[in-house]
Amino acid sequence: MIKEGQIGVTTGNIFPIIKKFLYSDHEIFLREVISNAVDATQKLKTLSDVGEFKGDPGDLSVRVVIDKDTKTLTISDRGIGMTADEVDKYINQIALSSANDFLDQYKDNANAIIGHFGLGFYSSFMVSKKVEIVTKSYKEEPAVKWSCEGDPAYKMEEADKTGRGTDIILYIDEENEAFLEKSKIESLLDKYCKFLPVPIVFGKKQEWKDGKYVDTEEDNVINDVNPLWKQKPVGLKDEDYRDFYRKLYPMSMDEPLFWIHLNVDYPFNLTGILYFPKVKSNIELQRNKIQLYSNQVFVTDSVEGIVPEFLTLLHG
Repeated sequence: MIKEGQIGVTTGNIFPIIKKFLYSDHEIFLREVISNAVDATQKLKTLSDVGEFKGDPGDLSVRVVIDKDTKTLTISDRGIGMTADEVDKYINQIALSSANDFLDQYKDNANAIIGHFGLGFYSSFMVSKKVEIVTKSYKEEPAVKWSCEGDPAYKMEEADKTGRGTDIILYIDEENEAFLEKSKIESLLDKYCKFLPVPIVFGKKQEWKDGKYVDTEEDNVINDVNPLWKQKPVGLKDEDYRDFYRKLYPMSMDEPLFWIHLNVDYPFNLTGILYFPKVKSNIELQRNKIQLYSNQVFVTDSVEGIVPEFLTLLHG
């Protein structure tokens, strides 16, 4: 099976739009692609729990791999995968009704474009000259390989992948080769993914040996899948809250005075921890100290308009 075609969009310039309007925020591609991998993994867990998937889920980690020789960044999961029909439905068809009007309205807001149209996967083209998807569904269907070079033309064919799940392979372009550096990816994973509910593996843990750091056989899991704010306060001690504060703010020299563990379910669902730091004599409003997460994915630390200004002294 080989299929070639045009990605179905109502505006033909979707890729220039992505590169133009999202350029200033192009690092979010990693958050978007990993979030998709986590979603696929959690869907498999749900299917397994309700008995619709009867196999062995096995290792459900999401893995991030850099290959400098091929100049690729690969994000792999062992979630539900996709059939050829599902690739055609979810990848080849982009619903952009009234797209041009929307772009005119939100041309200065890159994240609004991605969020409104569900273009998370397509943000990968901000840093890639070519993107491949190799995927195999949990259903008894052949594996599929999809490839696109940043224009509406794509190619689909059968793949030889035997294991369930999806590999997203990004061929990083020359302007964005910084995303092939280990330190850069580590920084982004720490920023966006450190509290995701599925283990995110990036390389191996290292140990000091013979005067240098060397890789061990143990996977380097970069995230805490059960952060403190998701836990019940009744089982937590003061030191747990202090340890979490140090993890969030490693450069802070002072301990918080006290904290509030939030659990709101009306009119919206909100969980979190607000820390009250020691106030110094020369009070200075501190920005970017309250971090906002959605489904354990980092969204922003610019919470003006969400948090009243008199609360900007708080951390959390």
